[in-house]
Amino acid sequence: MSSTSQNSATESADDVCTLPLARRLAAMLDRDPFALREGDPLPRGWHVMLFNAPTPQSQLRADGSAGLGVHLPDIGLPKLMMGGRQCQFDGDIPIGARVRRETRQGEVQIKRGRSGRFALVKVAHRIFVEGQHAPVVVENTDYLLREAGNADAAPASSGARGPASESMPAPVRAPNATRMLLPDARLLFRYSAITDNPHRIHYDQSYAKDAEGYPALVVNGSIPAMFLLDLFRSAAGREPATFTSRNVAPMFSGRLLQLNALDEGASWRLWAENDQIQTCFDARAT
Repeated sequence: MSSTSQNSATESADDVCTLPLARRLAAMLDRDPFALREGDPLPRGWHVMLFNAPTPQSQLRADGSAGLGVHLPDIGLPKLMMGGRQCQFDGDIPIGARVRRETRQGEVQIKRGRSGRFALVKVAHRIFVEGQHAPVVVENTDYLLREAGNADAAPASSGARGPASESMPAPVRAPNATRMLLPDARLLFRYSAITDNPHRIHYDQSYAKDAEGYPALVVNGSIPAMFLLDLFRSAAGREPATFTSRNVAPMFSGRLLQLNALDEGASWRLWAENDQIQTCFDARAT
């Protein structure tokens, strides 16, 4: 059983793509931060470091999550997590440029799954570089809102997939490129600091375990996305034109991930596997 609502209001935000912030993200990815210069194109996908709403402390949600650039409906579902992201890159953001983002909250679907009532919320972004009339990035993001419940009700407490995910088909051949990544608490802290993300599941271990039912700190899905995009650049020798990703299963601090890139002709499949060879994060780039 489900219901749907629509919100057509558009909200706007301004930011500056600063060199120091880009260099911090480069350093987190083990890239040479000083290889970046003012005026260079920001690597595609790094726009996630921008437009992080300066949410007043008193307005943070109970789980610590900040504003998304639009006012989410109050439907009695206090826990927020990202389900997936679809990006189209029609241009580049020069480092140092002033940028503007237009955000629109789209469809809201109320559903019921194994862990109780939940909602799928679609949020659409368009990013413009100052002086340009066409957006350089068009992004659609899917968020999941869940009931407060108790720790035992968390869909990820045993590593199970959330209600918005699907099983992934196995690749038909070995990937073109792989790398190992150990997302520890330091990496989670640095990414949360760069993106001003105060969601408590990424740094507050007692909250992650006792309130949300996870066995450890949860890895932000954008962390493997950033490393997979770098793996794609190295293997494909270019920047992506599109990048579509889904969080398939939770990833935890201290558990090794294998990152994979496979050229399938029309697109590249990019995915992360945990130490149980379970696909946790799945993406495609063209």
